[in-house]
Amino acid sequence: MRRSTWRKHHKWFGLIFTFFMLMFCISGIVLNHREAVSDVDVSRKWLPSSYRFDRWNNGLLRGSLRYAHADSILLYGSNGIWMTDSVMSTVLDFNDGLPSGTDRRNIRAVVQTADKTLFAVSPFALYRRDGKKWEEICLPDRQEERLSDLTLAGDTLVVTGRSYLYISTFPHHDFRKVEIKAPAGYDGKVSLFRTVWLLHSGELFGTFGKLLMDGVAIVIIILCISGVLYWLLPGVIRRLREKGRNVSACTSLLKESLNWHDTMGRYTFLLLMWVAFTGWCLRPPVLIALVYGKVPPVPGSMLDEDNAWNDRLRMTRYDRECGDWLLSTSEGFYSLSSLDAVPVKEEKTPPVSVMGLNVWQKDGEERWLAGSFSGMFVWDRTDGKVLDFFSGDEVHEVSGPPFGKRAVSGCISGIKSVPFIVEYEKGTDSVSMPEEFSVLPMSLWNLALEIHTGRIYTLLGKGTLVYIFFAGLAAMWCIYTGFVIRKKKNFVRKE
Repeated sequence: MRRSTWRKHHKWFGLIFTFFMLMFCISGIVLNHREAVSDVDVSRKWLPSSYRFDRWNNGLLRGSLRYAHADSILLYGSNGIWMTDSVMSTVLDFNDGLPSGTDRRNIRAVVQTADKTLFAVSPFALYRRDGKKWEEICLPDRQEERLSDLTLAGDTLVVTGRSYLYISTFPHHDFRKVEIKAPAGYDGKVSLFRTVWLLHSGELFGTFGKLLMDGVAIVIIILCISGVLYWLLPGVIRRLREKGRNVSACTSLLKESLNWHDTMGRYTFLLLMWVAFTGWCLRPPVLIALVYGKVPPVPGSMLDEDNAWNDRLRMTRYDRECGDWLLSTSEGFYSLSSLDAVPVKEEKTPPVSVMGLNVWQKDGEERWLAGSFSGMFVWDRTDGKVLDFFSGDEVHEVSGPPFGKRAVSGCISGIKSVPFIVEYEKGTDSVSMPEEFSVLPMSLWNLALEIHTGRIYTLLGKGTLVYIFFAGLAAMWCIYTGFVIRKKKNFVRKE
């Protein structure tokens, strides 16, 4: 193509996607600093209607617990904990003592010990309640590890982190940190998807890496603004001249905009392409190809660890019928005769979305109910059968799609004779939700995630689910055309 054609491509791809690129950059910076913004919320009344809670959907209701102390039922989910009765005639706030930010009230599990003490876990902390309010409990040598689950087996309380277990026995005043042993055949390889994810955010190389990616985001913001100015200012200068106005300030700004645009784009070209490419890989359809890939860890990175379960643990349960412990991990299900034993991989297991389990509990026949965004399944370990909860058909596949026809986000017991299922999009009709809950706040971090992944644009239609695929290609093409223009400009000068 001629240089003028390359310029047109660079100009129009850049202008059309400027807004979206700015949204990528601003949301990406927020995502990189979750702790710093964890107390900041956004009202859902300012968001598209699909983000309003309706019938307990969107993760608002994840699970329940019969609270013996008050003969009530506790409900918990993405916005905290509530107390109700068996017919849900009233729903009362039960969050006293929890941090104010919604992100810190994303409750993953609640259990009650023999002395009626309550424990609850969020990704950020473990909480105890033996009086009128919740209090945070420090876990030994936890550092910044995210927490994902909490379970009680007899007098043993187990907190599941993403990499370690934290175990306590009655009266649960002290916890010990446990590293699960490597399973047979462990080769040290890590998830390709996880590697690309951490490369995109820079977190793979710790704080330095995240700050570097923040810097790249700022560069892109400057490129977007300077590019728009370079497009707008010639017209402004022309109209000012027609009116006999002084245009020196605008002319100077035009030159500076071009200089900044040219210089920053030239010296950061490789980083810009890298960020655009890795981001493009993290959404469908490219994501599907990465999910099951394995690669050696990058030397010296946060993935280069001796712990075989680094960022792979999700949930822990004790199976009374089989007398062993079960682990749900990003690598599948494993059983252990004790928490200090070598895990053994379970062969015939329920399909689980790559986003992990949301439900894992026993039914009335002592079979496991396993629910995720891939659906809900009944797992009978005694005969090795896995059944679809809704149809009753036997399931033979061991893995499912990232988002199935019925994406399960919760399961509620104790209100009716049988548990009822909560779906992520549809919620549940089994119990009514207080009307004021529809506009409960969303954390700024979660809003940034919706923007960065493009999910917020689904209000324009379901086709926008593949928006990242096309936006990523457009971004890479825009960056590349700018690079070609610069090369051709230098070539002309040499001639």
